[in-house]
Amino acid sequence: MKNKREISVEHLRYLRGVQRKSILINVARICILLCFLTLWELSATFAWANPFITSSPSRILKTLGDLYVGGTLFYHVGTTLWETLAGFAIAVSLGYFLALLLWWSEAFRRISEPYLVVLNALPKIALGPLIIIWCGTGSKAIVFMTVFIGIIVAILNMLNGFMETDKNKILLLTSMGASKIQILTKLVIPSSLPNFISMLKINVGMAWIGSIMGEYIVSKAGIGYLIVYGGQVFKLDLVMCAVFILCVLAASMYAIVALLEKILIKHDK
Repeated sequence: MKNKREISVEHLRYLRGVQRKSILINVARICILLCFLTLWELSATFAWANPFITSSPSRILKTLGDLYVGGTLFYHVGTTLWETLAGFAIAVSLGYFLALLLWWSEAFRRISEPYLVVLNALPKIALGPLIIIWCGTGSKAIVFMTVFIGIIVAILNMLNGFMETDKNKILLLTSMGASKIQILTKLVIPSSLPNFISMLKINVGMAWIGSIMGEYIVSKAGIGYLIVYGGQVFKLDLVMCAVFILCVLAASMYAIVALLEKILIKHDK
């Protein structure tokens, strides 16, 4: 009993140490952000840097308020958000399915591999004019661009996860008479969970890149449109405000994926 109690006390100390370290890290992050914003604001106030070029936190908040009062804030945010989420969902689900097909068929995988490598290396912006011709000048083209950027990443990440499954475990299940579908559902898919989470995290960034890139090329609304318009008319406060909104939305989406990771890992244990 004494030994168990000593172990539990040591474990409790360890947990407290981990908690304190986590708190210190979060406090340090907040302090760095506050120092950066304060220095940025002071540099604009005292003209250490040209506020017309660098803007400032207060000017960004004022622009944000003007967009809200004008009734266009949620319109632009909503437009970009649904395009990003739609492209993200399609790229992830379709990429996962195609990766399963590639794992299932070695011949299909070997045939497709060079094309996947070429598509992954291809600068997607080069296909912008073709995407406009294929899909028109509306949101459909932006969603297509988002899917096109994210789907190759999803396929390659998930295929890598499927192929990293322990060969000895597959051999063991095969020797016990397990079918290929049983090996897939009972071993390959569960063991590839870390790759799935990693793929989601990477595709969060890819989805925002795709939607903003698409809005750069063809858009009449959205965060990318605000950035392009602000740059054209030299309203750099609007550009910085749009970038700030983009950072908040991307960070929020990433936080949701991180929360999903904790839920899945806890459930898996």
